[in-house]
Amino acid sequence: MYYRTTATLLLFSLTVGAACGAPNESRAGQIARAMSAGPISISAHATIIDMSSSGKTIVLRKGSNAYTCYIGHKGVTADDPFCADRAGMQWTSDWTQHKPRPTNTKPGIIYMFAGGTDWSATDPFATKGTPIHEAPHWMIMYPFDAKTSGLPTGFKNSGTWIMWANTPYAHLMVQEKS
Repeated sequence: MYYRTTATLLLFSLTVGAACGAPNESRAGQIARAMSAGPISISAHATIIDMSSSGKTIVLRKGSNAYTCYIGHKGVTADDPFCADRAGMQWTSDWTQHKPRPTNTKPGIIYMFAGGTDWSATDPFATKGTPIHEAPHWMIMYPFDAKTSGLPTGFKNSGTWIMWANTPYAHLMVQEKS
């Protein structure tokens, strides 16, 4: 399940235009980029992964905790480094498979302390447009009704807000000031 979920997520990244990392980039550089996405207490012990051009999961470093950190690919929108727990990976797998709603039964956590990009703050399945640039942040991935939260639902580059509000993939964004 773990590798299938990871492979699905990363295959999605490749199918929306991601290219493999720079051919001359060292493994140490890739691992450092992945680790930059999460708190060092998590990323230091996480499994570090990438994806081959054929869609296979490449484990760059086996971890000893329940987190996975993905290296992301520089300059590719919506293909940024992140670190996620198992529930966060389940949520992401459901999203990449376009399931009607996330199936994780407990909140998932995804860290993106290196910041991120996406095609839309309102459409979870957008693959083109003017990219948004997100400040360093972490997310809580759990199905909920954004209307009952009382939190803003429009894009903000600092503070707390709901991304992809009014969709089953609404999630809490907690961002540092940019």
